[in-house]
Amino acid sequence: MPYVFAFEEGSKEQKYLLGGKGANLAEMTNLGLPVPPGFTITTDACKAYMAADDTIPAGLMDEVADALVALEDKMGKRLGDAADPLLVSVRSGAPFSMPGMMDTVLNLGLNDTSVGGLARQTDRDTSGRTNWAGTHLPRPLISLLVAVSPNPYVPQNVR
Repeated sequence: MPYVFAFEEGSKEQKYLLGGKGANLAEMTNLGLPVPPGFTITTDACKAYMAADDTIPAGLMDEVADALVALEDKMGKRLGDAADPLLVSVRSGAPFSMPGMMDTVLNLGLNDTSVGGLARQTDRDTSGRTNWAGTHLPRPLISLLVAVSPNPYVPQNVR
């Protein structure tokens, strides 16, 4: 049974398999709305993980790796690339809305190497990475970076 579906492979009828967000993204994609490419890890993957005492199901990471390569190909960008990085968001999505239950991870792929490439794409002075990141990273991400470890791209004034 597959655990990963590209948006164009799903539909609104698969709400219990893809979660509410995944099913709606699939439906919007299939309607031709301008949805960036992406993929959904199914609720079956979560159920299998929990049933196996928090062990990742066999084959899941291979499916995710394949889906990521397909996404990179569609976007013409690579995750973590120094010149033209692909940034992705990771969002949870149960079949029904559960506000506040799960966190969203934005800008996955932004690291010490890729932040310079992203800054150059926006015509920012890459020597001022700290200022660039301080004005462009979402505040929750800055807070997380401050809490996790010292980071040269987190401005001192948000500590």
